[in-house]
Amino acid sequence: MAQVSLPSGIEIEFEEFGLRSDPTVLLVSGFTSQLLGWDERLCQELASTGRHVIRFDNRDVGLSSHLDGQAVDVEAVFNATFFGGDPVEVPYTLSDMAADAIGLVDALDCEVVDAVGVSMGGMIVQTMAIEHPGRLRSVVSIMSTTGGPGVGLPTEAALEQLLMEPPDNREEFIESSVGAEVWSSQRHFDPQRAREKAAANFDRMFYPEGATRQYAAIMVSGDRTEALKSVTVPMLVIHGWDDTLIHPSGGEATAAIVPGASLLMLDDMGHDLPEPLWPEIVTAIVEFGDSANAHTFVNT
Repeated sequence: MAQVSLPSGIEIEFEEFGLRSDPTVLLVSGFTSQLLGWDERLCQELASTGRHVIRFDNRDVGLSSHLDGQAVDVEAVFNATFFGGDPVEVPYTLSDMAADAIGLVDALDCEVVDAVGVSMGGMIVQTMAIEHPGRLRSVVSIMSTTGGPGVGLPTEAALEQLLMEPPDNREEFIESSVGAEVWSSQRHFDPQRAREKAAANFDRMFYPEGATRQYAAIMVSGDRTEALKSVTVPMLVIHGWDDTLIHPSGGEATAAIVPGASLLMLDDMGHDLPEPLWPEIVTAIVEFGDSANAHTFVNT
């Protein structure tokens, strides 16, 4: 693993797989997820197809920059977002996180990339397509949404689990990870694997403070629906029918609004990336990136 310093002063921790001479796939993590959220074996599987794969920590998580002490009034953000309250200043937005990702590929001299994001990472790659289209060959938005009202809404149980304050005791933190079953694949969820991942994340970096700022970034960035109507980057949307954290309607709405977008709905996938589905997901990413490179995308 290595780290780059961006002109903004943000430092980004990243890891590469494969050869830089191959087409680059940039993997963007979700809300509070370290780069470990992209399993190393999945990254290697992607790299084995002839891809240069990058996974990284977003700001405020893992070993990238932490904006220590920058407080956010979550209630005020919520009121401004949903009830027309006064605008709230927040430390950063999804646009800033998209700029971080572009800054990383700039630092690594990657000319164009296939940007693949999950959950909040899907929101970030959508924002990259809106604001930095010339730097992208394709976008794959996985288990994400447009930010529009009425689509992609979580169940009450899933939202409660997401917003639960994580235990700061290692053993309790590990055991609490099985709560992710509420939004995971009904068929493939493995509680022991969830515990192993939680242990790895806790030991690498436990930093719950960043969650509030990332959540605020999502909230204040708002609805991308109108902006997505003008996207010219080829986009593939992948979503699982079991997803209770971001309802499948979020993926369907994204694919419906982006001109020419493709939609892949997967059985036995929730708000996770189950290992049995990796071959199908990898094939979809690679084939879509190749098809985007093979023809000129036409806005329809």
